[in-house]
Amino acid sequence: MATEALASTGRSWLGRVVDFLRDVQGEIRKVTWPTWDELKKATTVIVLFVILLGLVIGLMDSILQFVFVTAVAKFF
Repeated sequence: MATEALASTGRSWLGRVVDFLRDVQGEIRKVTWPTWDELKKATTVIVLFVILLGLVIGLMDSILQFVFVTAVAKFF
């Protein structure tokens, strides 16, 4: 079945490109685009999450640096 999809349809490459672009245009019309308010809300949530994640990773880095560099160095 997969080989049938890959098999040549007898059309030129230009015809296949045109068919592809028509299919893309049809799929784009099916997309439900967010409203401006939904977009702003989603962007705010993502930015806040990235900031929070950056703070958590920075805190973990500081703690692990203290443990592995400072505290371990005192034992040896």
